[in-house]
Amino acid sequence: MISFNVGALRPANGAARPDYMSFANDLVRQTLARHGLAGDVEALPNGPAPHTMPLLEEMMARLHSPGPLSRALMPELPEGAEFVSDHFECEAGSRRFMTYIPSTAAEGVSGIVLMLHGCTQTPEDFSVGTGMNALAEEHRFVVIYPHQSRGDNAQSCWNWFSRGDQRRDRGEPAILAGLTRQAMERYGVSREETFVAGLSAGAAMALILGETYPDVFAGVGAHSGLPYGAARDVPSAFAAMAGQEGNFTTPRSDTTPPPTIVFHGTADSLVHPSNGDRIARQVTDRAARETIITEESGTAGGRAFARTVTMRDDRTILLEQWQIDGLGHAWSGGNAAGSHTDPAGPDASAEMIRFFFETTAGAH
Repeated sequence: MISFNVGALRPANGAARPDYMSFANDLVRQTLARHGLAGDVEALPNGPAPHTMPLLEEMMARLHSPGPLSRALMPELPEGAEFVSDHFECEAGSRRFMTYIPSTAAEGVSGIVLMLHGCTQTPEDFSVGTGMNALAEEHRFVVIYPHQSRGDNAQSCWNWFSRGDQRRDRGEPAILAGLTRQAMERYGVSREETFVAGLSAGAAMALILGETYPDVFAGVGAHSGLPYGAARDVPSAFAAMAGQEGNFTTPRSDTTPPPTIVFHGTADSLVHPSNGDRIARQVTDRAARETIITEESGTAGGRAFARTVTMRDDRTILLEQWQIDGLGHAWSGGNAAGSHTDPAGPDASAEMIRFFFETTAGAH
């Protein structure tokens, strides 16, 4: 989940490339092993030499191509539920996406959650790892999983670090907001019932959508992500991931981001935990001067956590920040059958849905 766009990285200076390749080698080893392809792990060179790139790309292609692996990840659907593939196209471009329609939708759709996967992941993988479809069954919401193809980013990352993909009515934000609006119309869902969440690069893009399309999304969930405007190109993206402050793009002061829930592990070695704090500051810095902050700590799923809630003086929620002790770069409380998950810790999916539908939607 560390790498971005292979083609964009090749012109980088020689000092940057070895770090990238080392991260990529480790990532592929871990991912292949997680999916039972341990035999391929030994084929990876130990060193970060540039000639390893074709091998990495070939393995990623195998991992993402339709076949036994993808089918094995998908559990049997409840009777009456649908998990269907679709395609959206607009002037800014096009993307494939999966939509989970719960069997309980016959009683009325309660909302929409747009789920943005991290690098090297697929919609199917992400749905299994987060367990979001089971929550959709329980709460009657529709889940949309857009797919970032390897043609648009060599490692299937959302291009959160690209200037052209950080603005309204351009690039990936326009595509993702467009397919969300289409679903809102199809299922009769209002803005107050529409939310976006993501992991890593997906979390960074979710925050971009919250900034650029607050008229579409009523709440944002960011897990192991980076703040809006944290990077303008690949080198600055790596710097931001390492925890360097850099020159952030400052959000407009006359806008208020949607209520945001943030998860980050204290042991995240790929996206430095300080990024979770920076996301929180971006949200609260534009709030009214008078805010109420509550803090609590506890243990869930075998991991200690600290939870901070920031409210306006009228008690409406601005921010909920979770810091998970010992969690790495993985979805907290996730299903081990999916990639980049950790079964230990608070259930990030359940907490996000609570935040969206009880706190955020209830405030309108």
